Amino acid sequence: MNGTAALLLVGFVVLAVFAGGKWLGRLPIFAIEGITVHGDMSHNSPLTLRANVAPGLNGTFFSVDLARVRSAFEAVPWVRHAVVRREFPNRLRVELQEHVAVAYWGDDPELRLLNNFGEVFEANVGEVEQDELPKLSGPDGQSNEVLRMYQALRPTLAAMDFAIEQLDLSGRGSWRVRLDGGAVIEMGRGDTEAVTERLQQFLKTLTQVTTRYGRTPGSLESADLRHVNGYAVKLRGVTTLQAATSGKK
Repeated sequence: MNGTAALLLVGFVVLAVFAGGKWLGRLPIFAIEGITVHGDMSHNSPLTLRANVAPGLNGTFFSVDLARVRSAFEAVPWVRHAVVRREFPNRLRVELQEHVAVAYWGDDPELRLLNNFGEVFEANVGEVEQDELPKLSGPDGQSNEVLRMYQALRPTLAAMDFAIEQLDLSGRGSWRVRLDGGAVIEMGRGDTEAVTERLQQFLKTLTQVTTRYGRTPGSLESADLRHVNGYAVKLRGVTTLQAATSGKK
């Protein structure tokens, strides 16, 4: 009997504490009074962020769903990640990380943005702060791979004073780069190491080829590196077909 009475007493105490906790948590003093926002806010002001999140904010300090609040912040354009914490007795503290746009992704008119983690995100492309960003494209789910290829090729081309305007990965896995001067280089298939090595070998001989025809590397119009034992190249102002015809005469 004593054991049963003790068990009942413990159960009563637990229920009382639970009920008391629920009652205490509903007191006006614990109603959420404000949200403090810190972190990256280049494209959003704290006032705008709070205005977007406040309508869906339900509960008190103890009952508010932090995961739901986090999702609400991450649904705001340019917000990549949010960490939400409680600040006793009636506030929330939010740390934000915004997307850093490093490239455009896709094709017009559905142009989107790519961040420095290789993630595609939706935002107003008119709010991009950089004057010029490269345009990258490829199959769905391969944006990170395309970004890594861009990062690998950029210094190689910069050594020849070339800049990447566009980099494409086809559905069949073939790479093509368009330079800022308009030249297009078909680089074929392969991983980052293989394609970079193929491009480096081409660039090592490009100056020799252009000098032979009285041109500079900047006269490059197109190149095809998909050949096994060489490459095809087209230079501005040089027509080899005419030269061959002239020789036959």
